[in-house]
Amino acid sequence: MEREKFVKLVEEALEGLPTRFRNRIHNVTVLVENVPPEQLPRRCSRNAGILDSDDAENLVLAIFEGVATTRKSVFDLPTGPDRIVLYQKNIEAVCSIEDEIRKEIRLTIVHELGHYFGMTEAQ
Repeated sequence: MEREKFVKLVEEALEGLPTRFRNRIHNVTVLVENVPPEQLPRRCSRNAGILDSDDAENLVLAIFEGVATTRKSVFDLPTGPDRIVLYQKNIEAVCSIEDEIRKEIRLTIVHELGHYFGMTEAQ
């Protein structure tokens, strides 16, 4: 899939989030990269981007980089925006058709926003 089309699906997923969540997202950048860097830790669960199947066992679909809202303080030094990075080639590798890609993008964004809001893997 062309990058422009993939980014459009990401934008649609973000716009489709319930207003009550969208209004609570501040200073978060959502980026699209082809694949994760090799040094990315493999400490995520399936919903965070590592699949259980043999063929795609270690594909990281996305990662949240930042500080959860539950851990932020008014006393913290200013930092850059938190980031959610989606890995296009990995998402495409686990999806067969565009509709599956659309659904996986939404699921993955919601999962990573869970980390932004302070949720753990178990939650």
